[in-house]
Amino acid sequence: MSAQDTPGPAARLVAVVVTHNRLDKLKQTLARLLEAPAGVLSAVVVVDNASTDGTADWLAARGDARLIVRRSEHNLGGAGGFETGLRLAAARFDPDWMVVMDDDAHPAPGALEAFFAVPRPDDVACAAAVYFPDGRICEMNRPSVNPFWNLRVFLRTLVRGRDGYHIDYGDYDADAPRPIDLTSFVGLFLSRRIVCAAGFPDGGLFLYGDDVIYTLSLRRHGLKIVFDPSVRFEHDCSTFENDRKRVFRPLWKVYYTYRNGLIMYHKAAGVLFWPLLVLLAVKWRLAAGRYGADKARYLRLYRRAVRDGVRSRTDRPHSEILALAKGETLLAEPVTGSEYRGDTGPEEPAPSPEGRG
Repeated sequence: MSAQDTPGPAARLVAVVVTHNRLDKLKQTLARLLEAPAGVLSAVVVVDNASTDGTADWLAARGDARLIVRRSEHNLGGAGGFETGLRLAAARFDPDWMVVMDDDAHPAPGALEAFFAVPRPDDVACAAAVYFPDGRICEMNRPSVNPFWNLRVFLRTLVRGRDGYHIDYGDYDADAPRPIDLTSFVGLFLSRRIVCAAGFPDGGLFLYGDDVIYTLSLRRHGLKIVFDPSVRFEHDCSTFENDRKRVFRPLWKVYYTYRNGLIMYHKAAGVLFWPLLVLLAVKWRLAAGRYGADKARYLRLYRRAVRDGVRSRTDRPHSEILALAKGETLLAEPVTGSEYRGDTGPEEPAPSPEGRG
């Protein structure tokens, strides 16, 4: 057991931040977090996903005793980073609560105090209201309910699309929390009891949809999630505000978006997944025409994603996905530990299958 894994004093709240090559954003996030009193925020766990922009040196020079850093030799992806960070936070601190966020997101001033301003049942996760720095609602972090669990919402979704199952904008001005089923890993508060009951996120998902899949699993374990507009977070992702691209770049993102999307839909839709699978498979197959000279490689990734998504397989090595995207052929590799996780370029928000919330 390393020094970082050695249990410490009991903690009230521990923040978990995953970072990869966004040092400028990380600096802002940590500054905001460490403004909170130690009586509110006991520690910050940062998972550095093999950053190459000076992040490791900068973190090593910090002097705050509340800052705990776990550097990975490989990029674990967002999913692997959150699994690693939550496991470390739980082992080291056994906190009452943990809160997760990307490196470009942070609590608004007073948000952590607002979380503790009211009683929090330990079987109810809490999702913050997430805004852009200029005050607009961050669409990619707008929580939702599962349309497959509610006929009225399902019918509304058929008419209104995404607005049919995401919470109303008016909920951001409400006086009280409201129940939800799905949300993102920006400003999600998880209690010790919740993590003990539902486990940790699946790091093998690597990228895209891991937050939706995890919050769905919380609900399937009989736990509750509420959206609380009094707890505000800021997400400085305006550079990528339009996350609905028609073509995935780099090409390997096809695999994770489609595979994780199918895993998500399977968990959400139950028996309705199978007719939905047919529709999605046809839609994605027709999209091949957008890829021009990359069509053959797109189709290989698409076929592998559909097979693995139907089987809920999340252990395929990332090196194999990169090889498929390059047009290479790789034999399946045995997976041990974190071997399925590999290096990637800078992460971007998901063009999701209704992805990050």
